[in-house]
Amino acid sequence: MASPYFLVSDDDHDALVTRAYDRRGFRSDEVEAMVRLCREAARHGIRTHNAIKALHLDDLFGSPHGGCVPGAEISRLSSRFPASQVWVANRKLGPAVAYPAMETCMDLAERYGVGMVSVDEAWHYLWGGAYVLEAARRGFIGYTNCTAMLAEVVPFGGRRASLGTNPHSWAFPTVEVVGFPILVDFATSSVAMGRVQQFAREGRPLPPGTAVDAEGRETTDPQQARALLPFGAHKGYGLGLIDELFAGFIGGHLPTLRGRFAKGDNTKRTPTFFFMAIHPEALSADGYVGDVGWSENLRRIVADILEGNEGAILPGAIEAKIARRSLTLGGLLFTEAELDAFDDIARACGESPWDRTRMKRVNPE
Repeated sequence: MASPYFLVSDDDHDALVTRAYDRRGFRSDEVEAMVRLCREAARHGIRTHNAIKALHLDDLFGSPHGGCVPGAEISRLSSRFPASQVWVANRKLGPAVAYPAMETCMDLAERYGVGMVSVDEAWHYLWGGAYVLEAARRGFIGYTNCTAMLAEVVPFGGRRASLGTNPHSWAFPTVEVVGFPILVDFATSSVAMGRVQQFAREGRPLPPGTAVDAEGRETTDPQQARALLPFGAHKGYGLGLIDELFAGFIGGHLPTLRGRFAKGDNTKRTPTFFFMAIHPEALSADGYVGDVGWSENLRRIVADILEGNEGAILPGAIEAKIARRSLTLGGLLFTEAELDAFDDIARACGESPWDRTRMKRVNPE
């Protein structure tokens, strides 16, 4: 039987994450955005991109090394395209850029049918699903991609890690259709590196076809994994390449230099972001069979896809189920290994670790 989860209140979680980022010198708006992102990731069961991952990234490549700059201001560049904006983040904390960028996309989409924001000189925004879900809840189709902080993925047919894990995240306004936003959210590697770290914490082997060791040999040992393989062979490789091509248009530099801030020169080493929101009415040819609206048309399409496929689930269903359970329970669910990591965070902040004896234990569903 799987080990139980521990239920941590939102307030306890938010207070500790706030303390951790306050002591690193980040401004209140930056801290609030990061806390919001970490809470959303935890609520939806995104174990690879929660506060543990966020602080780990900052320790490795962030504020201690100049990779992320507390208090940085976003530069908004002029554009001749009214539905598109271009920002330079100047290494500002990623969620403090990503949330306003998606908000801007929605404002533009409300006016023009579509809105786009591209961001250069960025810092890791963690879970892209949080931003597109926000758009979907507000009635828009949301999309984002980014280049990852490190080149950790071997291109199909190659031997050297030269691509990021480079995720794509889509969310659709389908609450009235299926009860939750359909969310298509994935890294283009076989797994996220955060998953490798999670499996290492929990002493679990990786699935075959996931990672290679320092010699380029396939391994299922998360402690030995040094680079990842693309999912779906050439297909995942192609999708990961898309993010690098977007970055090339935006202003990103060489993937194998990203995150290497300790080199000490002025070569660009930062990721890029791309965000888009689409108003559903901007897509409509208004030719729905039976003179229905787009929502009913989607309902029919989804029902047709799932009919006779009782084992199939829609993307985003698992995350939505976990989020509903978290809200019902009144807190966030963490494994014992994750609590160990939070204990380390608390001690680094001069705080006492959470008292596990007072926490409710919840069995996995």
